[in-house]
Amino acid sequence: MMLKDSFAEAGAFETLRKVSELGYNAVEISQIPMDEKNVGELEKAQTELGMDVASLSVMMEKPVGRPGESLQEDFEKIVNDAKRLDTNLVRIGMLPFGAMTSIDAVIEFAKETNGYAERLAEHGISLYYHNHHIEFAKFDGKYMLDIINENSPAMGLEIDVHWVQRGGLDPVRTLQKYSGRTAMVHLKDYRIGQMPESALGYLESGDFVNFMTEFKNVVQFAEVGEGNLDFPSIIPAAEAAGAQYLLVEQDELYGRTVWEALETSHRNLTTMGFGDLF
Repeated sequence: MMLKDSFAEAGAFETLRKVSELGYNAVEISQIPMDEKNVGELEKAQTELGMDVASLSVMMEKPVGRPGESLQEDFEKIVNDAKRLDTNLVRIGMLPFGAMTSIDAVIEFAKETNGYAERLAEHGISLYYHNHHIEFAKFDGKYMLDIINENSPAMGLEIDVHWVQRGGLDPVRTLQKYSGRTAMVHLKDYRIGQMPESALGYLESGDFVNFMTEFKNVVQFAEVGEGNLDFPSIIPAAEAAGAQYLLVEQDELYGRTVWEALETSHRNLTTMGFGDLF
């Protein structure tokens, strides 16, 4: 997801060459067109760079205006791409917005995904679900993520520790809770940024509504090691939970380049003693 602009401008192979030079040896494919050119260059990156395609991102249903395959419409292509790229992990990035509206809608989504997980398993491919904060909303006192998990026993989880924190839960305890169900973990930090100068301007002019908007928006995505999450505890917990891949991600960069952000995360992870995991 972080590299989709570079994929479009420089191509998949040149993008992954730069990723490899930073010290990363695996990549999750998300939000890029899985056309013949990109898939071919991903194969080339595997052969010439040793880049591991950790997983492929899919959707349940295809939204308008976004690239990517859906399980409803492109099941056979997803299977073929996974086999061609030698990955047995496929993940759903988020449930459809309409499925968030009620417990019945969540259960219907989970059961449908479970059916696809069972079909994928026939091809030696495992399906996983990636959380945001919305999955920690409660229906009848139960987290949405638990409702999904309970109604899709054939589907595992990809835990995103930033979104766990933003959802009000502890990443380490959450990883422990879903131990044995988690094959991938997204690593991105959680930072409280500085109040922008514009916020004080709003306050001085009496615009309290816009001031409070700025005040609430100080929560930021951050490079690993540049925020408040306890990665020296999180990473061992992820390994203990059974994670096969730890994937660095940052949704917003706040003026930095993607390469600066990735380099900072890798440097900090190496300083923490985890460089050999990436």
